Amino acid sequence: MKPFRIVPGDSSPLGRARLSLEGLSVGDAFGERFFGPPSLVESLIDSRAIPATPWYWTDDTAMALSIFEHLRERGSIVQEALAQSFATRYRRDPRRGYGGTAHAILTAIYLGEPWREAAGAAFDGQGSMGNGGGMRSAPIGGYFADDLAAVVAHARASAEPTHAHPDGQAGAIAVAVAAALAWKIGAGQLEAASFLREVVGFTPAGATRDGIEKAAALPLSYDVRTAVAALGNGSRVISADTIPFALWCAARHIDNFEEALWNTVSGLGDRDTTCAIVGGIVALAVGHAGIPPAFVDAREPLDSEADYLERHTEEVRSGRRLR
Repeated sequence: MKPFRIVPGDSSPLGRARLSLEGLSVGDAFGERFFGPPSLVESLIDSRAIPATPWYWTDDTAMALSIFEHLRERGSIVQEALAQSFATRYRRDPRRGYGGTAHAILTAIYLGEPWREAAGAAFDGQGSMGNGGGMRSAPIGGYFADDLAAVVAHARASAEPTHAHPDGQAGAIAVAVAAALAWKIGAGQLEAASFLREVVGFTPAGATRDGIEKAAALPLSYDVRTAVAALGNGSRVISADTIPFALWCAARHIDNFEEALWNTVSGLGDRDTTCAIVGGIVALAVGHAGIPPAFVDAREPLDSEADYLERHTEEVRSGRRLR
């Protein structure tokens, strides 16, 4: 495996996916550092206290890494291979904050159950409508930014191995489309004011799309607490409760990565996931130079899989891992 390195100014499909992965992983690791006693967390956020390092990333980044590797090696989403990658990475490092449904699905896939059966069995056969498809899909929007139809198709394909419910897939589509549109905003090809309305147009009908429509109508000047009351903040860990708020936060600060993360984390809720989504989107608008170097340095490295596994094993043995 090749190491994960950002090349500033790389506008190739893979360069865009890598840039989104960088933003996603920084956002994920940043948000993860703000779990704790509510009064303390809110005080730290209000004072803009930079979290102590290192910032370890979670399952959001772990699954996005599988997607990035997949795009790098194949140039498209091949579901059987991606499902196996998700499951293998999970089994090698299951303590990354995976939810209970993900534990069950990924374990079943690893043990040989076809992914359609494993994903389709969740929630009494309804499938998961969780936010996991959206938390990892922004790099797909970066990779296919020149073809929004391809963004939709590959985002849906990336979600299906774990999210059989259409609304779980809608979340992945919405985030990937938002990432592609953020690239266009950064390139001067799209007005930021139309960002959320454009996302709505590509998102399949359902609760997530309804929430994004509500987000598009919500003034960006509103207090974050008002947005949370209207849209949710991921506390229910479902797509419809997570994606609309994250997209509203991304729209609010599409030109400022650091401000976008502080704004998002102040909404609390599933803050590693909302920050991962926002980071993966806004990075494509601001470019590599717009991501604070101190944030990148604080985040656990994105090594090649072999290097990561070696380092992770040593960290577990020495007790340096935080979760």
